[in-house]
Amino acid sequence: MPDSRVVAARFAALSHPARIEILKHLSASNSCCCREVVDHFDLAQSTISQHLKILVEAGLVRFEPDCQRSRYAVNRAALTDVSASLGALINSCCSGR
Repeated sequence: MPDSRVVAARFAALSHPARIEILKHLSASNSCCCREVVDHFDLAQSTISQHLKILVEAGLVRFEPDCQRSRYAVNRAALTDVSASLGALINSCCSGR
């Protein structure tokens, strides 16, 4: 199980509805450039970039430099860890221990 600080940072990154929508969008493809994400949402490019930065810093999204356009992709292993961490937390809190 990941360190509690890592889990908390990932939960914090998931605390904004736009970031959840960005993750959903990225999940639909192998990777996207920032412009492709911006075109999908009614948000400024700078806002999308900031949300992507937070997701990358939390380890939920991978940043891949690609010549002139950087690519972003969901880190599926990290999301699996988030799910497992939440499940473990719920089990420990609700098991009557």
